Amino acid sequence: MTAILALAKAEFRIAARNRWLTIAAVLMVVFALILTAAGSGPTGSLGVDRLSVTVASLTSLSVYLVPLIALLLSFDAVAGEAERGTLALILTYPVGRGRILAGKAAAHLAILTLALVAGYGAAGVAAFLLDPTSAAGLGALLRLIWTSVALGATFLGLGYAISARARRPSGAAGLAIGLWLLAVVLYDLALLAAVVADNGGFFTRQVFPLTLLANPADAFRLYNLAASQATAVAAGVATAAQAVPVWQSAVSVLLWPLVSGGLALLSFKKVVP
Repeated sequence: MTAILALAKAEFRIAARNRWLTIAAVLMVVFALILTAAGSGPTGSLGVDRLSVTVASLTSLSVYLVPLIALLLSFDAVAGEAERGTLALILTYPVGRGRILAGKAAAHLAILTLALVAGYGAAGVAAFLLDPTSAAGLGALLRLIWTSVALGATFLGLGYAISARARRPSGAAGLAIGLWLLAVVLYDLALLAAVVADNGGFFTRQVFPLTLLANPADAFRLYNLAASQATAVAAGVATAAQAVPVWQSAVSVLLWPLVSGGLALLSFKKVVP
């Protein structure tokens, strides 16, 4: 545990010196405040508090932004060390590769969590100032925070796996962007095309919900929207959110960080400095 904390502190200082904490926090705060200010339109028509509407909007934003920030933090965690020549030195320490990866993950997850708390916290404060009834949406906000941390942990692990398999940071960056596009954009477009082609058949009724749970970004969105009072704000996935049981999407959200962490460790163990 001491070795993990020491590695985490070193990684955190490096990331903070490279302004990653500032960049992530500013992005989350700016977008969260914009969505809070823009949430006045649907509030009255849906009959829900401003914070619940803001959480529904932040859920859609987080599906795109949280994985991107996590991949930017993690894509060169191994490939960058290898290119700089420090990976061989690190691997000579009497510390297992699992602990090395855990130290990096702890630091990067701390940065991501601080950014999320800053952004969502600013949105919550703004919502309370604009609408005193926003206390009803506090549970949805807390749920959004921990699920966003879990989503970030998932893509941190996937980023480490990519970084361990790539030989250079440039290659890892390209693979990370490709993974982001596939997970948050192309995957849903492919499912939409399949649903349209199926026209209410077996795929739509039986396979489609399972394919949503198989994608960590979709599982995150389904869980938050299914448990939200403002699901109608995100009409594009409202039907899917109601069709998939909440417990199934919650299990997917919790399992994906373990799966991605396992993939990262397997890839890191194959690295030869």
